[in-house]
Amino acid sequence: MTTLTKDAIKQSFMKLLNQKSLSKITVKEIVEDCGINRNSFYYHYDDIPSLVEEILNEQVDEIVSLGTDASIFDQIIIGIDFALKNKKAAMHIYNSVNKEMFELYINRVSQRTIDGYMELAAKKYNICDRDREVITMYYKSLIIGFMFNWLNNGMNNNLTDDLKRICELFEGNTELVLGRCDKKEE
Repeated sequence: MTTLTKDAIKQSFMKLLNQKSLSKITVKEIVEDCGINRNSFYYHYDDIPSLVEEILNEQVDEIVSLGTDASIFDQIIIGIDFALKNKKAAMHIYNSVNKEMFELYINRVSQRTIDGYMELAAKKYNICDRDREVITMYYKSLIIGFMFNWLNNGMNNNLTDDLKRICELFEGNTELVLGRCDKKEE
């Protein structure tokens, strides 16, 4: 029953968030929409920001569940797809006072995505810890930059196509970089 209640709360919240800004949503509206009482909401969540945080963390977990066999691109696409399916909600969170939470979400997704990729690459290449940190920082910064640029432009361009094209243009560059690490002595 607990899982069903939490799912109902999340679904109602996302429905409302796709209709109006985060600051305009109340716990009363959420519980009325999903047919529970306020105590049930507060049994599961301290407040609306904690609900938002759980939803974002679940998305991170979904992306990470792909494991290290998925490409960086495949992992990022899951996050982009979630944002596109909930475009108004994503923009409402991004433009809210909880923007910092959304930025942390993008940061965590990027970090975990690159860490997973680098874990796989470390098995194939001899990468020292410092090179691994620098390469991770580089790719994480690229992803975060693309995401914030996309959000700042109202998610209006097709980021998926842009990322596919970037992958085509820079195909093989990561392997060249990793190959240089392989030759480096520690």
